[in-house]
Amino acid sequence: MKIIGEKINGTRKRVAQAIAERDAEFIKDLAQKQAAAGSTWLDVNAGTTPDREADDLIWLIESIQSVVETPLSLDSANPLALATAIKAVNKTPMINSISGEPDRLRDILPLVAEYGCPVIALSMDEKKIPETSQKRFEVVSGILKETRAHGVPDSNIYIDPLAMTISTNTNSALIAFETMRLVHEAYPEAHLTIGLSNISFGLPGRSYVNRTFLALAIQAGLDSAILDPLDREIQAMILATELVLGRDAYCMKFIRASRKGLFDKPE
Repeated sequence: MKIIGEKINGTRKRVAQAIAERDAEFIKDLAQKQAAAGSTWLDVNAGTTPDREADDLIWLIESIQSVVETPLSLDSANPLALATAIKAVNKTPMINSISGEPDRLRDILPLVAEYGCPVIALSMDEKKIPETSQKRFEVVSGILKETRAHGVPDSNIYIDPLAMTISTNTNSALIAFETMRLVHEAYPEAHLTIGLSNISFGLPGRSYVNRTFLALAIQAGLDSAILDPLDREIQAMILATELVLGRDAYCMKFIRASRKGLFDKPE
C-alpha cells in the first residue's frame, strides 16, 4: 500500500499560516514526521491564489527537500504553477491531478509525459462527478485513451474513483468500490488511489468510517491513498487488512510493525 502524505496542504489553517509567514520549520517538521511514518510521496498543495501559487510551491518544495528525500506529489490544477514548480524538484514527482476535463488534459498531460511523472486521474469530466460507477468508468476510459496517446504507461496512472461524502449519499462508498473493480478489470496495470477523508465528511466518528472504508477499498483493488500517515490506527489497519487478504508473506510486515511498537498505545 502506497501512502501519499496529506498534511502539507494550504487549505489547512495552520499550514496556510506557515506559508504566509514563511515558517519553514513548521513545514520541515511536517515533512520529516510524514516521511518517517513511511509515506511514499508527500502531497504539496499551496492552496493559494494563481498569482502566488508558483512561488509558494517552490518555497514549500525547497523547505521539504532540505530535510527529506521522499518524492513529492505536486497538488495543483494550475498548469503554469506546475510547469514552474516541477523544475525545482530533486526527484520525479507525482502530479495531482488530471481529469476528464479537456482543459486539464490539454494543459497538464504534456507535463506528465515530458517528465515521466506518475499522475492521479480523477474520474470526473467538465460537467460534474458522474453519479454511477459505469459513467465514472467511461470517463476513466477516455482519460486512459489520452494518456496512452501521449505515451504515458498505464502503470503511471493512479485512478481516483472519487469517494464522495457518505452523509449526502449512502451509496457513495458502493459506487467507489464498483468503479475500482471496473477499472481494475479493464486496466490491470493502472493503480487505484483515493482521498480517504472525503468519505466521512460531516459525520461523527469519522475515523471509524475512514478505516472501514479503507479496508473494503483495499479488497476492491485500492493500492494507494491520500491520508494522514501519522494516524497509527490507519497504519495498523492497512497492515492487518493486507495480512488477512494474503498479501503479507509469512506475516512479516505485520510482525515487524509489532516489534517496532506500532500496535502499542502511544503515551
